[in-house]
Amino acid sequence: MDLFSRSWTALRTAVAELSDEDFGQPSGCTGWLVRDLVCHLVIDAQDVLITLATPAETEPTRDAVTYWEVAGTPPTGDDPLDALTVRLAAAYEDPRLLTFHLDDVGSAAGRAAGLADPRLRVGTRDVVLTAADYLSAYVLEWTLHHLDLVAYLPDAAPPPAEGLARSREMLERIAGAAFPASFSDKDALLVGTGRRAPTDAEKAGLGELTTTLPLVLG
Repeated sequence: MDLFSRSWTALRTAVAELSDEDFGQPSGCTGWLVRDLVCHLVIDAQDVLITLATPAETEPTRDAVTYWEVAGTPPTGDDPLDALTVRLAAAYEDPRLLTFHLDDVGSAAGRAAGLADPRLRVGTRDVVLTAADYLSAYVLEWTLHHLDLVAYLPDAAPPPAEGLARSREMLERIAGAAFPASFSDKDALLVGTGRRAPTDAEKAGLGELTTTLPLVLG
């Protein structure tokens, strides 16, 4: 749960340090500008608050790894929620308003996570997890989106190293196989989730793992 806080704080700090011009740059999410991604983070923060305030009485049905649904194809942008996110982001007009909203809701989500009992069972998306597993799953969410945020912003701060390492570990468990040791944690996440194509040398190193990639998480 501490890693959730460190990863989330680092991501929100990176957003706070963006220039107004940065919001109009592309992000690592196909079809989304940085402003669209930041708007998505606002929605993510709201989801964290809602989930932590939705206790469940039944036993957990998922953990931090099985929480994720894996699709075979990347999003096209046609999903109604994806399209709504783009329209909402454009409605802010002034990037500082978007930054303020993320800081406001995001800070509340961070405080709620810090106050949550790790053993609390919570319900979301028709599944039940402990709060600890739910917040652990979001380390992967924050880390991937931090990579998306800085994909075309070379001067922006990267995700914390411990978040990258933990996210790689979770992605390997989802894949059911380890990435080659020659892959950095960042490259394992980018290639593993289809955020960039592997080089010929990387394909050779991946071996049979190439048949299961990319892992499109949702």
